[in-house]
Amino acid sequence: MTSTNERSDRISRRQVDKFEERRHQLADAALQTLSELGYARTSLREIALNSDFSHGVLHYYFRDKVELITYCVRQYKATCVLRYDAIAATASEPGALAAEFGDGLAATLDEDTLMHRLWYDLRSQSLFEASFRDDVADIDDSLERMIWRVVTAYSGLLGTPPSCTPAFAYAAFDGLFQHALLRHLAGSETALDDLREGARHLLPRLV
Repeated sequence: MTSTNERSDRISRRQVDKFEERRHQLADAALQTLSELGYARTSLREIALNSDFSHGVLHYYFRDKVELITYCVRQYKATCVLRYDAIAATASEPGALAAEFGDGLAATLDEDTLMHRLWYDLRSQSLFEASFRDDVADIDDSLERMIWRVVTAYSGLLGTPPSCTPAFAYAAFDGLFQHALLRHLAGSETALDDLREGARHLLPRLV
């Protein structure tokens, strides 16, 4: 027979799951407004006006816009990581991995330009807002590990160890990506192709 404690644990888990599912739904609804307006011009009330949820509902699930923004970015970046992990896991030779990685970077930059802008906005704000720093550091760490998995997959296919540290590899690709983002936002017609080409040339230089 199921004990009272086991039933209580199941009920508690369901409640947590429902709460987290609701936060996920609210974050999805808020993403468009956040990515369009950025951190400084967005409030919970502004998000409520541009979604189907009231200000009171948003405030119940998120303490403030800092918590909501960091939740949204974490959610998005976690999905991005899966895309590149799949590329690293399935490539059968170095040239294909470099090409697919470059294509993946260009595709996500083109498809989710405003989300990437929001991430860099959040990271810049962490220089001034201490409340952002732990979350930004965690997201940065996850992205650094993702880049390193790509680099080590490439080096494994070559049979040569990486010639740099994970932090160096991440800084190099992050700089390449952010520069492409700035050019893409400014209307450059070559930003995406340059990002693809840059990634294909940079990856071999790290091994």
